[in-house]
Amino acid sequence: MEFIDLHAQYLQLRDEINANIQKVLDHGKYIMGPEVFELEDQLADYVGVQHCITCANGTDALQMVLMAWNIKAGDAVFVPSFTFMSTAEVVSLQGATPVFTDIDIKTFNMSAESLEKQIKKVLAEGKLTPKAIIPVDLFGQPADYEQIGQIAQKYNLLVLEDAAQGFGGNINGKMACSFGDAATTSFFPAKPLGCYGDGGAVFTDSDELANLLKSIRIHGKGTEKYDNVRIGLNSRLDTIQAAILLPKLKAFKEYELQKRNEIACRYTESLKGKYTTPFVPNNIKSSWAQYTLLLNNEEERNSLQSKLKEHNIPSMIYYPKPLHLQTCYKDLEYKCRLINSENASKCVLSLPMSPWMDECDIIKILKFL
Repeated sequence: MEFIDLHAQYLQLRDEINANIQKVLDHGKYIMGPEVFELEDQLADYVGVQHCITCANGTDALQMVLMAWNIKAGDAVFVPSFTFMSTAEVVSLQGATPVFTDIDIKTFNMSAESLEKQIKKVLAEGKLTPKAIIPVDLFGQPADYEQIGQIAQKYNLLVLEDAAQGFGGNINGKMACSFGDAATTSFFPAKPLGCYGDGGAVFTDSDELANLLKSIRIHGKGTEKYDNVRIGLNSRLDTIQAAILLPKLKAFKEYELQKRNEIACRYTESLKGKYTTPFVPNNIKSSWAQYTLLLNNEEERNSLQSKLKEHNIPSMIYYPKPLHLQTCYKDLEYKCRLINSENASKCVLSLPMSPWMDECDIIKILKFL
């Protein structure tokens, strides 16, 4: 049994994927070929924004936006602690300071209450200038953008949606990757929409930001290749990955997202009352990047994981250590206890989740839970 069965998906889409790869091999435009621009158009249309700018990976997508916004040393950017390293890492790479917020223990997403508390704390200290917020759509569920947006407006902060795991989710029909001033996603293979390597994208309605990003992703390119008007990155989505993503996006829209939700509903119906199952508000749809249980304590979590392993059922812990406790941030100022993040790291356990899961595997998983 696979935690995420990418091979089963490939077998289903093999003919379309192989044909698209062959097209790229035939025309030979391996960098910024026509499939890249076709994919960008389809992604922007699906999300409902004016612009999609693809790039080499989801981390670069975040950093490119911060570069375009001129985030720099002395700036504070507010990020949740319970997430993957890249969300805070890009802030540090810009020389700015990540200020960690706690999460809502029910949704695992950024707590609006903790966010405002941390903003006030930074303002009171007077050492950093608050500039931006990066909420994360953790495990496939969009963050609380209504409250976060109100706070951002109150303190004049930019909002960058990190939808690396959230692509396909929505709030009242408004799609993930369309919230905030800009949004990003990742096409890492294990993501809801993944390629067969690395890849990422930025989404925005701003013509000015889109043009900046198109320059930044190609070494700060100006009017032509050797006209460099700003410092940029080498961060292009290669054409073969775009060719792979085109049929995968079609499948994702037509049936994969629905299948993910069906499997999640089946898990919840079978496990509610026995475990704390994921909470998704009625107005939100998740893309179920992960299906994550919350156990009562670390011992119970580890015991359940060991039991599943004995029966060859894979599981994962996302994330075993919150970012504010990572070694690389041990000397960071503005640290404080983030209780929900710390408790979640000791009590979460993610179950296999894939639209290609075999019925026998689902039955087996539920049998031993």
